[in-house]
Amino acid sequence: MIAPFGEAEVISSAFAPPDANMLLGADQLGRDMFSRIIYGARNTVGLALLATMLAFLMGALGGLLAATKGGWFDQFMGRLADVIMSVPSLIFALLMLSIFGTNLTVIVVVVAVIYSPRVFRLTRAVAGNVVVMDYIEAAKLRGEGTWYLIRKEILPNSTAPLIAEFGLEFCFVFLLIAGLSFLGLGIQPPTADWGSMVRENATLISFGEITPLIPAAAIALLTVAVNFVVDWMLFRSSGLKEV
Repeated sequence: MIAPFGEAEVISSAFAPPDANMLLGADQLGRDMFSRIIYGARNTVGLALLATMLAFLMGALGGLLAATKGGWFDQFMGRLADVIMSVPSLIFALLMLSIFGTNLTVIVVVVAVIYSPRVFRLTRAVAGNVVVMDYIEAAKLRGEGTWYLIRKEILPNSTAPLIAEFGLEFCFVFLLIAGLSFLGLGIQPPTADWGSMVRENATLISFGEITPLIPAAAIALLTVAVNFVVDWMLFRSSGLKEV
């Protein structure tokens, strides 16, 4: 509805300058850069959001269970998270994608596995401060089960830091997916993606053209904007007032 041309529609010559029909000019195949920026936003942001949600589902669930159950389960989950976090995220992603391929499902699962330990550690720390409260002990004495404690007692009192962490995790995931696409292992052509658009038009930098900087600026702008929103949410949830 917004893009004037199709995602992979060739409408001009390669690297054509901007005109009345193409606001940002053409890419290396003659496709409209403005249209591909719009499609790339849907693809890149959508994939990053899906991977972030999956990472949060796995990490938060593991952290809540570890804090509630404790014992050997807590120790096992903590050591597993440490092992995954000890491997650099980009190297881990490149290795997994080289083994299992570069389809969208694999990308989402691999990225979610990489960043779920960060969510696990935060959730475990926050929930660990909640499970020692008196009302948790009272719920246990009433005979409430693990899932009741998680849903009704622990999770509602851990929401604010988890929401803020979701925004930060989205930034990390988004940058990783864009980096993988720049290296050719992320979203595959002809699907538009901001990371791959930087790589495809990188040769224009030698000629003083700003075309490769447009998707790069979009990546930077989105990341900074999300961080501003996260900071605002943290400020509101902390209960502080502006002086």
